[in-house]
Amino acid sequence: MAGRAARLVLLAGAAALASGSQGDREPVYRDCVLRCEERNCSGGALRHFRSRQPIYMILAGWTCHDDCKYECMWVTVDMYLQYGHRVPQFHGKWPFSRFLFFQEPASALASFLNGLASLMMLYRYRTSVPASSPMYHTCVAFAWVSLNAWFWSTVFHTRDTDLTEKMDYFCASTVILHSVYLCCVRTVGLQYPAVARAFRAFLLLLLTTHVSYLSLVHFDYGYNLAANVAFGLVNVVWWLTWCLRNHRRLPHVRKCVVVVLLLQGLSLLELLDFPPFFWVLDAHAIWHISTIPVHILFFSFLEDDSLYLLKESEAKFKLA
Repeated sequence: MAGRAARLVLLAGAAALASGSQGDREPVYRDCVLRCEERNCSGGALRHFRSRQPIYMILAGWTCHDDCKYECMWVTVDMYLQYGHRVPQFHGKWPFSRFLFFQEPASALASFLNGLASLMMLYRYRTSVPASSPMYHTCVAFAWVSLNAWFWSTVFHTRDTDLTEKMDYFCASTVILHSVYLCCVRTVGLQYPAVARAFRAFLLLLLTTHVSYLSLVHFDYGYNLAANVAFGLVNVVWWLTWCLRNHRRLPHVRKCVVVVLLLQGLSLLELLDFPPFFWVLDAHAIWHISTIPVHILFFSFLEDDSLYLLKESEAKFKLA
């Protein structure tokens, strides 16, 4: 929900620096990469590199050029530490110790666990909530959108490329907008289905325009930041307003309040920007880990609310 927006704010800000961080501007790093590529990434040396490269690295898309950047990153980090300087960033990111083919092992694992938690809660929701519940299909669709977003988040942290970065951003935007739609259906759409359908068409057009501009015209990190902040603010304000108006009448709504407030509070972890502990665990990974129980709580709210709506609709049918 809102936490995705907070994450995008900080990711977009970091990505905007990707064209020139301190580490990759360092002459030692640039010279090291140049020499490594000349020595290893052409002719017989390249064939030798490929022959000894593990199959899992090949399948993950790691190239000789990538390997040179990785090795030279650590050469530069060692030089900085030797002279008592702060650890530099490279291409907008802290240096991470690669595990197998995982570029950011902790964040990749945390994203996978978030996806696994979402899958488990989707199974629980579909098991406990009948399809006749008014919110059933909307909630199931939201769960699948969330699963897709966590899949691409896992892939992005496993292997950071232009494609995986964009898919991570686009899926995160989709989750936020779908949460806005979910809120619209819950607060307005059940009474006025035509309004919900029109709003869904508007959100689809908005998402299509957003993704098309970033994909076909220019991937503008500043625009992406502003757009997702706006989406996130609408999401937070709408959900929180509805929750505060109904928390006394509907006790389970308090779960939603806790989710919104926790996601906003936990997003502050991203502000604690520091070199990763043991070159693996950074603030972003900690944030990902902390969101796992929050997503479980949100799906628990959706389950309770859907069962409440089903009971309410059955009561109205009997009265009729």
